[in-house]
Amino acid sequence: MSDYENILFSVEDGLATITLNRPDSLNALSSGLKADLLHAIRRLGKPHSDVRALLLTGAGRAFCAGADLTEGGMGGTERDLGKSLMDDYHPILLELANLEIPVLSAINGVAAGAGMSIAISADIVIAAHSAYFLQAFVNIGLVPDAGSTYLLPRLVGGARARAMMMLGERIPSDQALEWGLIYEVVDDDMIELRAKELGKRLASGPTRALTGIRQLVAKSLKNNYAEQLQEEALMQRKMGNSQDATEGVMAFIQKRDAKFQGK
Repeated sequence: MSDYENILFSVEDGLATITLNRPDSLNALSSGLKADLLHAIRRLGKPHSDVRALLLTGAGRAFCAGADLTEGGMGGTERDLGKSLMDDYHPILLELANLEIPVLSAINGVAAGAGMSIAISADIVIAAHSAYFLQAFVNIGLVPDAGSTYLLPRLVGGARARAMMMLGERIPSDQALEWGLIYEVVDDDMIELRAKELGKRLASGPTRALTGIRQLVAKSLKNNYAEQLQEEALMQRKMGNSQDATEGVMAFIQKRDAKFQGK
């Protein structure tokens, strides 16, 4: 099922898959692709959605090469790139961060610029052996954006983040794994299968608890220890009253697999 020109959108067994679909331009973020992506993510955030996990990936030989530099007057001298970020990119990133479902990204090729920011915004990131990550901004005289300066230092540390941003060099998937930027590297011909496997596992899991995990991890980045202990206690109070927690405990006692409903 897909109602979009620039992405493919489908839902199967509770797993929504959004595939960036401008392969001829390495899935560069055109205005149309950004609009489609934002609409699809907002669609997933609506109440009573049956979707319990999201998989993001790209068509062809790229995940996303970043902004489409051929449109929007990027080559001109009078442009407000800050306004473009606030109007077109920030809504996507904030909607993605606020989804109440887990998010997985499968990086099938290059993830550069804002495309890399979207890729590493996911809770779990896997990549093909041939994939690579690139902070390309400095190569065209710009600073990193779309959340890169927030996410990268927290994922790989300040020294590596600064080097990636200032040198603008490719980081192969194996190196990204070693640095802790991503979760797993898989063979190129297995990336789709592995992504579906992990995505369906997340979609059949305790959705409220998975959302609680992503929220707690996000809060831990600004909380002190005592504050985070309090956040854990408050979240656990909510989870303890969920149907999935009851099912999980009963399944453990009865020595069977839990059948979570996301409630």
